[in-house]
Amino acid sequence: MSELSASADIQTFLFEQKTAMAKLLAELVAIESPSDDAAAQQPILQRLKNEFEAVNYRVRIIPGQCSGGHLFSRSAVRAATPNSQLLLGHCDTVWPKGTLATMPLKTEEGMMCGPGVYDMKAGLVEMIFALKTLKVLGLQPEVAPVIFINSDEEIGSRESTRYIKRLAQLVDRALVLEPSLGPTGKIKTARKGVGRFTIKVRGKAAHAGLDPGAGASAILELSHLIQKLFALNNPDLGVSVNVGVIDGGTRANVVAPESSAVVDVRVETQADGQRIENAIQALKPEDTNVTLSIEGGIGRPPMERTLANRQLWMVATNLASSLNINLEQGTAGGGSDGNTTSLYTATLDGLGAVGDGAHAEHEFIYTEHLPQRCALLTVMLLAPPLSTQQEERV
Repeated sequence: MSELSASADIQTFLFEQKTAMAKLLAELVAIESPSDDAAAQQPILQRLKNEFEAVNYRVRIIPGQCSGGHLFSRSAVRAATPNSQLLLGHCDTVWPKGTLATMPLKTEEGMMCGPGVYDMKAGLVEMIFALKTLKVLGLQPEVAPVIFINSDEEIGSRESTRYIKRLAQLVDRALVLEPSLGPTGKIKTARKGVGRFTIKVRGKAAHAGLDPGAGASAILELSHLIQKLFALNNPDLGVSVNVGVIDGGTRANVVAPESSAVVDVRVETQADGQRIENAIQALKPEDTNVTLSIEGGIGRPPMERTLANRQLWMVATNLASSLNINLEQGTAGGGSDGNTTSLYTATLDGLGAVGDGAHAEHEFIYTEHLPQRCALLTVMLLAPPLSTQQEERV
């Protein structure tokens, strides 16, 4: 079957599946799955297990220690190829249980609204239907798909990152089903790295009226530090440093013996991440009677436009043209597990739904784009190994 013929058959089949895709998505959204509720993850992991098994994939649920666990799946039919590709996503959401009561699932005017619909349960539906398309049409990828879905992405993937790192080092490429970027559905070819720092200042208490000179104000010192932190911002380089939370003091008439700040950092390159981290760790107090404690670092490294990532982007644009899709790329300010895979293998992020409102009350997707986005994922699953394509260009 030619590439154009396969693309046409894939599109035709998936547009026939539009109602079924929307139905499954509605059912997944109805299963509330907040990150910090391990028990709440079990129903959706079980439902996903059933869906993957229905397309003849073996599934293993990896128990969590501090999370609800994770799902790993691969074809039940032994692959004839040594190469594999990773389909990556998460089933947790930022919304607490009970959110559906005040933010109900609804579909109107071509949009489906509800908690987690955009970030990123629609991406999970795409995964399932892409594999279903391959099965029904009898299409065999040259690069075997493997699936990993975690339940702790929205809280930093602390437990699942070790699995993701291991898988990323074994695969030809990683396709991340996080939602797309902007109203045109841009693919995320770069993401900012994310850091979190906690700065604690310890001074010396004294009566603010009777003997203020005997004290050393931790709040005053923190005010100096905040100015230094904000001075690290550099919009031209995509560097943002934000002091988002501050605390300190005991009473208005007491020189503050302690204070603290929580700092968010975003960077576009690993070099800038290291530079900013070094600068924060090197902060010194202006008052010698005050001491500092600085904890934290860059937790998610940036996803940069590496040579491998650019190569995968070119593959995507070429395949998209066979579907009459004009792909655009963009940089996301937030991080994902794609930041991790990008350190080890070619990665494309934002292959999920087109919509808006991640982590916001107006969260929604455009249902009409579901078949098209799924068709793009399906043809990408049929692409040959990147190493083969590199050899062909030599």
